[in-house]
Amino acid sequence: MSLFQKKSRRSEDESWISVSDLMAGLMMVFLFIAVIYAKDADQRAQNVSEIVTEWQDSELEIYEALEREFSEDLERWQASIQKETLTIRFASPEILFARGSDEITPEFALILDDFIPRYIKLLHSRFEDQIKEVRIEGHTSSEWLRESTETEAFIGNMELSQRRTRSVLQHALAVEGLDSDSEIPWMRATVSANGLSSARIILRDGIEDREKSRRVEFTIRTKTKEALFKILERISPAIERQI
Repeated sequence: MSLFQKKSRRSEDESWISVSDLMAGLMMVFLFIAVIYAKDADQRAQNVSEIVTEWQDSELEIYEALEREFSEDLERWQASIQKETLTIRFASPEILFARGSDEITPEFALILDDFIPRYIKLLHSRFEDQIKEVRIEGHTSSEWLRESTETEAFIGNMELSQRRTRSVLQHALAVEGLDSDSEIPWMRATVSANGLSSARIILRDGIEDREKSRRVEFTIRTKTKEALFKILERISPAIERQI
């Protein structure tokens, strides 16, 4: 074998060793990245798990407090508590408003006079730090004037439901028995009026139940739920990139 051939073989061997070293180095880098990412993913999963647990415990505590406070009144008010959404639903339309009117009936006014002070005192005194918003939601059926289009009916009911929730909020802020120095300011900062028209009708056997769809609801949104949503929003793009 000539000297040139020996040098060429040695050069090839050195080149192969160099490539092998490079591949080994790259594998170590990728392994390091994978370990770091896995650790980060585990931390994110732990954060989500902790917030989910906190959210569930917090909402269960609020639900049980609402049950203890109002369980004896619900049948008389023709109301119910929705555990999943922390919603108190007033679902007897003939008690709430006259058909097509935003004026609270005398019967519903008496219910609110009893309900609002107890509801606000409970939430403000025990759960102020946990509550982000209390939503007064007005819901209607999809029914409107016979000659109306679906869009006209939806907009007409939207305006009606918004007027109704404003009437409820106005009445709530004027109810006797609330502390004007703490509870009223908290209500102004926390309680909102939301008219939702027929966006969330109630179905029975796949058919709209018009009577049950006409309702007023008080729904609690907790801060832990908002924190969970924010975390899910942050990690969802990363999840989508891996799919």
